[in-house]
Amino acid sequence: MMHVSLRQLRTFEAVARLKSFSRAAEEMHVTQPTVSKQIRLLHEEVGLPLLEQIGKKVFLTEAGKHLYATCADWLETWGRFEQTVADLKGVKQGRLRIAAVTTTKYFMPRTLGPFCAQYPGIDIALEVVNRDRLLERLMRNQDDLYIMGVPPEGLEIESEPFLENPLVVLAPISHPMAQRKRIRFAELADEPFIVRERGSGTRLTIERVFKEHGLPLKVRMELGSNEAIKQAVAGGLGLALLSKSTLSLESSPQEIAILNVAGFPIVRYWYVVRPHGKQLSVVANTFLEFLRSHLQLLSPRRDSKTDGPRTI
Repeated sequence: MMHVSLRQLRTFEAVARLKSFSRAAEEMHVTQPTVSKQIRLLHEEVGLPLLEQIGKKVFLTEAGKHLYATCADWLETWGRFEQTVADLKGVKQGRLRIAAVTTTKYFMPRTLGPFCAQYPGIDIALEVVNRDRLLERLMRNQDDLYIMGVPPEGLEIESEPFLENPLVVLAPISHPMAQRKRIRFAELADEPFIVRERGSGTRLTIERVFKEHGLPLKVRMELGSNEAIKQAVAGGLGLALLSKSTLSLESSPQEIAILNVAGFPIVRYWYVVRPHGKQLSVVANTFLEFLRSHLQLLSPRRDSKTDGPRTI
């Protein structure tokens, strides 16, 4: 009879799914030698090699393929059982896996803190990644819930809007448009824009809006982070379209203005997404209910009304 531990199976599943010892270690928040040790112990217990590493590539052996097909579903079922038992005991505990796009870093900590305080037995693994990486995780069903601004088309998913995500046009405070009260959208076609990488939610939105107006979008520069874009705008390199949530924690260097453009802000929403038909764990459902009842934790402070542009 084999004596295989749950830890060994979880380690094997991660390596087999990610095809990488280092990525498995990163996901499990352990060192790579720890992952290698668990796989070695599993190999010794089974008596057959399960993984082969050629160079930096990891491949499943025939035995490994059979074990992976078995343990992936089993681990998911076992995880739900553990959390159901905890719920029956009246204790909310377990592990919650959330993947979120990078812009959510401006507001997610404000709800995760109170959630952890209310449910100290729940361990949260939050992965903050770009949109492409998040969609990759979604298709692999690696997490319990996914937070993003534009749910993907063509995938079988369930999505629920939970928070407004207004998009605003930013300009350097010295820009001539910064002092105007009503700017026609058509005037933006003459301005260069600093944009996120292709595939990002805000990039998809700005391309769609310009297309709907039948106007060209002049892209001067692509940058991979909202912080870099704000610095580029402050430096006078162009305008930008960003989520207003990226501004809520700014001190006030007074280098950037939110332009008063007709039709703006564009109100989108942040969504909680999961694969269609996914059976949520007790912990994931607990977090969803907490999120729905604590939206005030995420809402930015109301700005006082003013006729001029808002500087940040």
